[in-house]
Amino acid sequence: MEMTIFVLPISMLLFFVLFFGIGFILNMLLRMSWIMAIVYPIIAIFIIDKVRFIEYFSNSKESFASLGSELTQLATADILILLSGLAGAIGAGITIKILRKKGYQMF
Repeated sequence: MEMTIFVLPISMLLFFVLFFGIGFILNMLLRMSWIMAIVYPIIAIFIIDKVRFIEYFSNSKESFASLGSELTQLATADILILLSGLAGAIGAGITIKILRKKGYQMF
């Protein structure tokens, strides 16, 4: 499926806002500034790969081989969308750090 030039920036913005918001809320509730940036690669693997999570432990050789082939077959648009989600998760961590440094206490 081909992505148009109008869909790509909207998708990137949606992923950025989605993971910024989730990361901000998790950082606020758990008081761990980088929790979403650490969890995001696992979420990205779930988005990319079609293998069940338990198979990474029970059938790891084939699971990681499948993940490697899926990663190499990603289109540029998919990579940009996933990177914008990572940027949102990192941005949430930076925002929380700045707010805490300035004296704001969240929960």
